[in-house]
Amino acid sequence: MQDSQTSETTQKTIEETIVSGILSAKIRPGTRLSENQLAALFGVSRTRVREAMMRLETRGIVHVSPRRGWFVIEPSAEDAIAVYEARRVIEAGLLRSMCALTDEGRSALDAHLNEEKRALASGNRQRLTYLMGDFHIRIAELSGNAIIVDILRDLTARTILISMLYQSEFHAAQSHDGHCRIFEAMQAGDFVRAAELSVEHLDEVEMGLDLTTRPDPLSELRSSLSLPPKTVSSGPTVRPKKPLLQRSN
Repeated sequence: MQDSQTSETTQKTIEETIVSGILSAKIRPGTRLSENQLAALFGVSRTRVREAMMRLETRGIVHVSPRRGWFVIEPSAEDAIAVYEARRVIEAGLLRSMCALTDEGRSALDAHLNEEKRALASGNRQRLTYLMGDFHIRIAELSGNAIIVDILRDLTARTILISMLYQSEFHAAQSHDGHCRIFEAMQAGDFVRAAELSVEHLDEVEMGLDLTTRPDPLSELRSSLSLPPKTVSSGPTVRPKKPLLQRSN
């Protein structure tokens, strides 16, 4: 029984370490995750690593390539549209379901926004990437619903992978302003308005993506050889004019 619990804990540690690496933009899309190397790092068997990878695969974080191994996903343009649509539905619905912001919740969000301000001032992009995603996870944590927190954490991780592939410019100040507006509405007790602002915020971020290009598959080798960067056009991406679910903006 104890061995079983230890194995499950190890698998969760491997999973959450990888997800945390993505959330902080330390692990990029397409990164190969070697079973042998992970087994050595965590001091476990390849079987335990493989079990953790299979769970990450069901969460939409990694995929397996026959005879090549495990890789962090590289979301397509269509995946990006679906992920943002899912986030709009979940985050707006979550905010509408809230009726009050506790003193503890207010303090947590206020402290987080101050962290964003400090990271903006220092120009620490990696820290900002993490904080911008973590703001939304913190709101989910206020709900006390662990299932929603888990779903939103995975969607946020996939959003960060999307931004690394399709975001040509990093509009951290704009995202911070959006977070501040959502927080202000929550403090005022207007959660319907907070939900509307969350949709507008996600719309702004999605519109800042260039979904007509895909990354250069030889980018790492190109950089190693000091060759100029190259992006490959994948043709126009048609965004759906009307979502399947009604938005509130």
